[in-house]
Amino acid sequence: MDRAAPSFSERALPLFSGKTAPDAQPAAAAQRKLPSYLKDHRQRLRERFLGGGSSALQDYELLEMVLFQAIPRQDVKPLANQLMAEFGDLSRVIAASPARLRSVKGVGDSVVTQLKLVEACAQRMARARVINRPVLASWNAVLDYCHTTMSHRETEQFRILFLDRKNVLIADETQAEGTVDHVPVYPREVMRRALDLNASALILVHNHPSGDPTPSQADIAMTDTIRTVGEALSITLHDHIVIGKSCELSFRSEGLL
Repeated sequence: MDRAAPSFSERALPLFSGKTAPDAQPAAAAQRKLPSYLKDHRQRLRERFLGGGSSALQDYELLEMVLFQAIPRQDVKPLANQLMAEFGDLSRVIAASPARLRSVKGVGDSVVTQLKLVEACAQRMARARVINRPVLASWNAVLDYCHTTMSHRETEQFRILFLDRKNVLIADETQAEGTVDHVPVYPREVMRRALDLNASALILVHNHPSGDPTPSQADIAMTDTIRTVGEALSITLHDHIVIGKSCELSFRSEGLL
């Protein structure tokens, strides 16, 4: 006899319950209602993580631990495996759009919120390594940050890193969102924003959802236009980085700038 596909549902815990402590009591109540095999499984994962860190767990097990808080009273292992199968790896699960995540049965607002929270924390941590620091002296950290924020996006995004006279990163902003293979860029708006921030130099960054960072002719032409306009305003274009799935391309390194 065929077994029915596993069904998942989210049931949000109350934030407050009478005069009890707002954080510990709901979680304790949820644990009491868990079947013993689930409590034991979750405890084993926690102990392995605390004892050996992330290397002690498989990616789907890390995802399980993220899902514990979103779905506190059910076995989340099948959903973790389902998400991994749907998106390919843990990074793509975390970076998936809310709409794509909700297309997976069992994913609702609580799961989306939990995953997007993890993504936001990862991006903030990567950004902290580069903001208000000399960019050219911490280039690898800049590339790590760009990959963290952009490499798993399903549509193109155009970002600008604004630098001061000492090449310290003073701002990092998304200038445009596009489709799977195009993002609109307006050189006039780029320079207007640079002047607003009193920036002396720029680094352009955009991603290719296809995974191949090879620039198109449109990418090359747009970069040349921004470089030319910037020179007239004494604003230097240091580089244009194209982010792929697992690698990147630097216009300067490739002799395109």
